[in-house]
Amino acid sequence: MTTPNARLLRLATYASVATAVILIVAKLIAWLSTGSVSIMATLIDSLMDAGASLVNLLAVRYSLMPADDEHRFGHGKAEALAGLGQAAFITGSAVFLLLEAGDRLLNPQPIEHIGTGMAVMVFAMAATFILLTIQRRVVKKTGSTAIRADALHYATDLATNGATLIALFLASKGFSGLDPVFAIGIAAYILYSAVHIALEAIHLLMDHELPREERDTIKNLALSIPGVQGVHGLRTWQNGQRKVIQMHLELDGSLSLREAHRIAVDVEKRLRKDAPLMDVNIHQDPSDMGKEGRHSLADELP
Repeated sequence: MTTPNARLLRLATYASVATAVILIVAKLIAWLSTGSVSIMATLIDSLMDAGASLVNLLAVRYSLMPADDEHRFGHGKAEALAGLGQAAFITGSAVFLLLEAGDRLLNPQPIEHIGTGMAVMVFAMAATFILLTIQRRVVKKTGSTAIRADALHYATDLATNGATLIALFLASKGFSGLDPVFAIGIAAYILYSAVHIALEAIHLLMDHELPREERDTIKNLALSIPGVQGVHGLRTWQNGQRKVIQMHLELDGSLSLREAHRIAVDVEKRLRKDAPLMDVNIHQDPSDMGKEGRHSLADELP
């Protein structure tokens, strides 16, 4: 059965691939007409977009597969792997662009048919803006790491297309020598984007804790359930779209096993109310046992 989140993720990935292909064709025509290295920069970036979007499409399809005997927490980390793949694509395009821009600085060439190039850049910015609108709505609904990385990449595209438009405008005023300078600036921005995406993906693959504000919210929600006297040993991480929560609840030691279980279920339901895609693992401890009796491995962590 296809979930609403799965449909949204597929929509975002298909829209990303389609947009990349359309922009590649448009920018190729513009580059062949103008010879602008700035347009070539955005063309290379769009080629990288197509590759990254294809990786995203495959990764998202894999990440949506349900848990199995060999992947009991599901396949969500495929999204983080896609993020690393995107970072590699983006870094490669930035390095190639720096080399081409440097060569153009040393060997200047005139820019032709500037009007065509400017029209294509306006079209590219409009198409990218529409795609970003779709992606950001999908990220808001699903929290997808892969789509977030793709959206960050296309946000840089919006900036690079704008910079290219400015470079072409200046060239039309007789400042064509600034074209490779803008291309170098675009390359630097692309490289910065690659580092940002790679770090986020590495955090997810290394089971980085959720933000402190989110952990505090989880703890406070658990404490709001009647019968919960304390919370310790809280551990959290992100697995694709799912948040994984482990915690120890401190309960009245005189409670029956059935009642303690009911309280733990109430805590889990409350946590899932705001985040349905969540794996929750709760251990119950008697609150009157003392700290040493309630000790867990998580308490040794800072």
